[in-house]
Amino acid sequence: MLYRALRTVLAFVAKALFRPTVEGLENFPAKGAVILASNHLSVFDSILIPLVVPRQVNFLAKEEYFTGRSPYKRLRTAFMRTIGQIPVQRGQARAGVAALEVAGQVLENGGAFGIYPEGTRSLDLRLYRGHTGVGQLALTSGAPVLPMALIGTDRIQPPGQRFPRPRRVTIRIGKPLDFSRYDGMAASPAIRRAVTDEIMYSIMELSGQEYVDVYHKRPEAA
Repeated sequence: MLYRALRTVLAFVAKALFRPTVEGLENFPAKGAVILASNHLSVFDSILIPLVVPRQVNFLAKEEYFTGRSPYKRLRTAFMRTIGQIPVQRGQARAGVAALEVAGQVLENGGAFGIYPEGTRSLDLRLYRGHTGVGQLALTSGAPVLPMALIGTDRIQPPGQRFPRPRRVTIRIGKPLDFSRYDGMAASPAIRRAVTDEIMYSIMELSGQEYVDVYHKRPEAA
């Protein structure tokens, strides 16, 4: 109930401020496990996506967003949990494994899980090589992958901008990708890479971004 009420209010605000254009919404499955794989341009991506699709979407979020005892930080924690964000630790050896385990649980329960294969926001608007965690997740869960592209979210709050500002955005949703032809081959690094590259190619076609075949690394000062 709380999620639906909050989503209704936020969706109204988002439509007023960002006037999102959503293309390909008919490709979003009405039920069942699905992996949403998207490019990543802004901190607002994980907020906007759940507001424009018909189902709740779970994303992983930095554990720091769920800590703190001040009124503001408690409100932030409640907000993050209400919209389906799941806290995950970063910078530890098992962080990647734990993230995949959490994602697997969401999919096992028939939920929708969102992931950014690049691993971090693109600061130069190019599309970078995807990490193979998305390929492993698709292969082990058997869930279809829905490629998505966000266009214009980088203009909402560029680096150095203190407050977000209204900007029109576009969300493109591609057709589901089925990798059942690779059943039983999740242990193969080559297959995980092939699946990931196919997902990234689909995102590139939707976004129109220039593709860079290296992993993206944020500058130390960013």
